[in-house]
Amino acid sequence: MARENGENSGTCWKKQVEDIKRMFQFKEVLGTGAFSEVVLAEEKATGKLFAVKCIPKKALKGKESSIENEIAVLRKIKHENIVALEDIYESPSHLYLVMQLVSGGELFDRIVEKGFYTEKDASTLIRQVLDAVSYLHRLGIVHRDLKPENLLYFSQVEESKIMISDFGLSKMEGKGDVMSTACGTPGYVAPEVLAQKPYSKAVDCWSIGVIAYILLCGYPPFYDENDSKLFEQILKADYEFDSPYWDDISDSAKDFIQNLMEKDPNKRYACEQALRHPWIAGDTALCKNIHESVSAQIRKNFAKSKWRQAFNATAVVRHMRRLHLGSSQDSSSVSGGNSPASPLPDGTSRKDCKSPSNPYSFLSGVSSSSSAISAVGGDRRPRPSSVTTVHAGSK
Repeated sequence: MARENGENSGTCWKKQVEDIKRMFQFKEVLGTGAFSEVVLAEEKATGKLFAVKCIPKKALKGKESSIENEIAVLRKIKHENIVALEDIYESPSHLYLVMQLVSGGELFDRIVEKGFYTEKDASTLIRQVLDAVSYLHRLGIVHRDLKPENLLYFSQVEESKIMISDFGLSKMEGKGDVMSTACGTPGYVAPEVLAQKPYSKAVDCWSIGVIAYILLCGYPPFYDENDSKLFEQILKADYEFDSPYWDDISDSAKDFIQNLMEKDPNKRYACEQALRHPWIAGDTALCKNIHESVSAQIRKNFAKSKWRQAFNATAVVRHMRRLHLGSSQDSSSVSGGNSPASPLPDGTSRKDCKSPSNPYSFLSGVSSSSSAISAVGGDRRPRPSSVTTVHAGSK
């Protein structure tokens, strides 16, 4: 039985337990990180499923501040579009973060699987992200690592809400604090971070602009196999709306992106301003189907990187089927689950995907150390070569 640790104010939120497996049945490993492991776990008392991040105390030596910061951030957050920290347990050997389990899969998978996808769909997604990040900013929290891989669907339902995950690099702004640590994922990081200048919550707004750009064309605004050249593009805010890929995208969408991907953080839209933009709050987002072009570019530019994120998809799909179908017939049908094209629990197939994607996603399960910039997706391909530049971003 867990008991609250009230020894001091710094640890009162931890529940002490001798053996967490008395309360949770550990099922499968969902992923491993730099110093942690995430498992699919069922709470014995309720039958509810969670993602439990297991952190050996011996692995925390020298990294205590990193995990304490992540926990401090998570404990403050309660928002419908942010993966929640449900509980924290401590045993003699481990720290356990019990996270909300989301089962809808990753953002790109859902877009590729759709047969119909429009600007309006992208606008709806970005509005949810803006609403959640605006909430974080009001709490004084800067995420610092917003990217499509950290946007997960809550459930398999077609109209499922989107969830923000992975707060391993998040930072709480304090009075007089100045953030200057270079962190994040290069393709999504703001120019001022790369320039090693003091920065603010505006870095998150830049990242949302990059995500919006990708959602409307399927490829990243900045690309070069040479990191220094990539950084140079970002530092200059040197991006373009290439033809023919942007020909059918509205001027309003382009204006929205330009206001977020503004080089000067003082001129860049804040979340509140972005939420009032006509492309989000009005009716300027077009309803024309852009699925064919966008999904083809997503498969080309992001499919390979998914292999690095698909940890134990087959095992988790097996558990989902048992939970949703609960029949012996299902058990026999899962035996061939190693195929990347194996159907999801709702019977749909992963069309055109080059690798299975983990339908259960988790918070910070694979976070790298927060002290350095994580590697850019080296498998991404550059923009299509035969394009016409029709509109340059802010320089």
